[in-house]
Amino acid sequence: MSHTIVFATLLAVLGLFAWGRIRHDFVALIALLFLTVVGIVDPEQAFSGFGHPAVITVAAVLIIGKALEFSGLIDLLGKWVLKAGDNLLVQILVLSVLVAVASAFMNNVGALAIMMPIAIHMARKSGNPPSLILMPIAFASLLGGMTTLIGTPPNIIIATFRAGEMGKAFGMFDFTCVGAIVALAGIVFITLVGWRLLPRRAGGKSDDASFDIDDYITELAVDKDSRIPGKTIGELEQSSDADVQILGLVRKEKRIHAPDTQDILQEKDIILVESDADSLKSFLADTGLKLVGDKKFRKDAEGSDKIAVTEAVVMAGSNLIGGSASDLRLRSRYGINLLAVSRRGQRIRRRLDHVVFRTGDVLLLQGRQHLLNDTITTIGCLPLARRSLRIGYQTRISLALGIFLSAIVLVVADFLPVQVAFSMAAVGMVLSRVLPVKEVYNSIDWPVIVLLGAMIPVGAALESSGGARVVASGLLSLGQSLPSWAMLAMLLVVTMFLSDIINNAATVVLMAPIAISIARDLGHSPDPFLMAIAVGGSCAFLTPIGHQSNTLVMGPGGYDFGDYWRMGLPLEIIIAVVSVPAILWFWPL
Repeated sequence: MSHTIVFATLLAVLGLFAWGRIRHDFVALIALLFLTVVGIVDPEQAFSGFGHPAVITVAAVLIIGKALEFSGLIDLLGKWVLKAGDNLLVQILVLSVLVAVASAFMNNVGALAIMMPIAIHMARKSGNPPSLILMPIAFASLLGGMTTLIGTPPNIIIATFRAGEMGKAFGMFDFTCVGAIVALAGIVFITLVGWRLLPRRAGGKSDDASFDIDDYITELAVDKDSRIPGKTIGELEQSSDADVQILGLVRKEKRIHAPDTQDILQEKDIILVESDADSLKSFLADTGLKLVGDKKFRKDAEGSDKIAVTEAVVMAGSNLIGGSASDLRLRSRYGINLLAVSRRGQRIRRRLDHVVFRTGDVLLLQGRQHLLNDTITTIGCLPLARRSLRIGYQTRISLALGIFLSAIVLVVADFLPVQVAFSMAAVGMVLSRVLPVKEVYNSIDWPVIVLLGAMIPVGAALESSGGARVVASGLLSLGQSLPSWAMLAMLLVVTMFLSDIINNAATVVLMAPIAISIARDLGHSPDPFLMAIAVGGSCAFLTPIGHQSNTLVMGPGGYDFGDYWRMGLPLEIIIAVVSVPAILWFWPL
């Protein structure tokens, strides 16, 4: 009976994951709490997952990855990549290899986020649409992650399952033999063929030109007949239903950027607004404001040269997600104006204050030049303009690499378990001031940590209730006439499919106990079956929702949901064909 409850819970979890309206970490928590209340998970062990070695290791790796970025190492590599030239094939090859190598030792999304602005800059500079280059490097980040123990959370989880089954976890480079072959095959396909299958979208223009923002900014004068002097900005906004955004003021030849809603308007103020022609006409009729003519007061006003406009993409986990500019008070709280939103390549201009933000949205933001990038990072977005090399950080490259390589040596030499060695490395990065203390908690992807901490006891419940054995028996009876290698391939393909629709860490937590049960029933070593789950868990190439890297490039690349399988389907077929014999060669049955 208990395994029936577990199955029903997991089906509900899979459905909610695929639906996507409730965050994955909350879904996992709901499942954990339900199984605890009905008595399947021991209340004393309900939150044991948060102290699990896999969870600690993932958190430590995220901190180390951010420290490597702050050391200046990634910026230095990025500067080198810009020398790749204008040949698109060479650009894709160089960027894909660099992202894959970086993803082997740091978070996949972090490696991709660092290289995205450089990739967009290179594409626009050479006149190519970013759509031809962004999906290849997103896929390369997933391919690179499968090559080492710390490259991706699924590998860390699989290693701990192996420790529970055989007394010893997979080592730092135990994934490399198979992972490197799969990654090499995938990058060759992406570079030579894959990008040619993608649509040509959203290319060739500069940041400002892609939105033509100057065509929508108008200057309005406050005079004594306009009924506006003495009113606040907020009262002005409420006095008309027209779709108009107030961006700033020019007062006594000085520019006031992103004024607060409580600021009082004065006679002779120049109000900077963004709107289309129809909305502007209604706004003028409602307020009595006057057009100032052809003169551009904002161009001459003191402080205008300090105002910048840039694009940024909403990252997974951003505090913008699920809210609107109005709800979040972007202007008064952060001092930035939202000028436009692009979603899947489509520009949204109307009622911007009420647009509910989603992961992957590209925002056109206006703010004070010296604060804009830091503010964008604070709100959980990624600036898409290429940054210059950060002065002063290069001197810490050797120190950061020394700490990181020391941790790897400790793990490879079997002197310390991975969770201890990498936690020490994370602390070392902070104590040596490679990573500022304030960035430590910002660098951790907390939704992933909560998801893992909650799903590990749920996966254990699948095993302890006998559910994993029931599924394994069903698969064995279904494929009773199949050879063992075919069962291995079937497990890999099923894991691939699940990773395309739900979080890959959750997929591996659910599939690993099933793989171990099948290996037991067949009388084989669990190693090749666990390796198949590890490879399949990293292969979320068919949809934008299977992995955060896929979601991250959706907006900047202008991709539709159906664009992913164009390159993803043949890539997954190639991986299945290449990985099964590689697994059996290096990890015999």
